Amino acid sequence: MQQEITVKTKHVQKVTEELGHFLADTYGLYLKTQNFHWNVTGPLFYSLHKLFEEQYQELANAVDEIAERIRSLGGYTPASFSQFSQLSSLKEEKEKIDATAMLEKLIKDHEVLAQHAMHLIRTAQAAEDEGTADLLIQRLKVHQKFAWMLQSSLR
Repeated sequence: MQQEITVKTKHVQKVTEELGHFLADTYGLYLKTQNFHWNVTGPLFYSLHKLFEEQYQELANAVDEIAERIRSLGGYTPASFSQFSQLSSLKEEKEKIDATAMLEKLIKDHEVLAQHAMHLIRTAQAAEDEGTADLLIQRLKVHQKFAWMLQSSLR
């Protein structure tokens, strides 16, 4: 016997829409982090190259997990660059910048995602959607940790 997910029906659409925005931000941060991994230069090249790689790989896994959560709630998962561009609150990086600026931009973006996760946790809990809340609590911890690691690389 298949059991349905017990999320308040009137809140499911709001949760999935918010998750779509969170997915777009996560994908944007993934792409920016990979960009910086490829393009970092300077005396900290190797350590930042490795740090950025670790982070973009984790973000790639997160993208899949968030997308699958949207689908498990019956929502439609945005999955194109144009959709992500419309939904994301992050600014993409098009300029060549130095390692310090890369770190500063990634710190800011992880802080934005942490704030977004905190807001979305409350939205999910109001919908009695503890599965989504749990996913977002885990994402919150990752973004806080990554922001700390990046900040520590500046000192």
